[in-house]
Amino acid sequence: MTLDTDTISLRGRIAVVTGAAQGIGAATAKALARFGADVAICDRAEEGLADTAAAVESVGRRCHREAFDVRDSQGVANFISNTAASLGAIDILVNNVGGGFHSEFAGVSEKGERALIDENFRTVTNCVRHAVGAMNDGAAIVNVTSVEAWHAAPGFAVYAAMKAAVEQFTKSMALELGGRGIRVNCVAPDMIPTPGDAELSGASGAMTDGLHPTPLRRMGTPDECASVIVFLASDMASFVTGSSIPVDGGTVAGAGWKVRLDGSFAL
Repeated sequence: MTLDTDTISLRGRIAVVTGAAQGIGAATAKALARFGADVAICDRAEEGLADTAAAVESVGRRCHREAFDVRDSQGVANFISNTAASLGAIDILVNNVGGGFHSEFAGVSEKGERALIDENFRTVTNCVRHAVGAMNDGAAIVNVTSVEAWHAAPGFAVYAAMKAAVEQFTKSMALELGGRGIRVNCVAPDMIPTPGDAELSGASGAMTDGLHPTPLRRMGTPDECASVIVFLASDMASFVTGSSIPVDGGTVAGAGWKVRLDGSFAL
């Protein structure tokens, strides 16, 4: 491989992004298109999905979109089949769908637990199961997890467990699919405000008066997460598989350390 500006180009590639109506999913679909990919997108929110599709098409790329729930296995199967028929074989799959709610585990019903498992784990397995057969050799899968995969998350126990499950699933898929040259990696965002988690930031206690949100002294943006996904989807990451990259402004590295507004550190 010769390393130059073409190495990160996605021209001629077909990408699939779930949860693309807003936040990181929307930013990712737009970024992949700007780097040259045609993009298939899905979400339950039709209006936001249409806005993302318009942005993809505005840079001259093709876009296939469908509004449905990725927890529905048959819906995923239909979407993947329609994508392959409309755009071609898949080169990039970004599993972005996820979400949760704040509650101590004792207050989570069995129905609530199943909902968290379905939204944060089965959405990933559904998409991988149905997409692998429609993917080109040498393709890339990027799963969006969370830094909660790596530490305790009181009030989000099942959510965090499912994010850890996705990371473990990613490692296993990296081995199983490596023979086809398909790379499977994770990005683990934190401190990136999106419409989907607006109500969770306060409940999580992540924002504390008198302390900076991250060691970088600021919050992140969906575009900053999308940029890492573009890297992992491109030939720039051709020898990267089974890995997880925190996109968190240093919160994982900082562990329990926080930065006071005056620049000193608190533990």
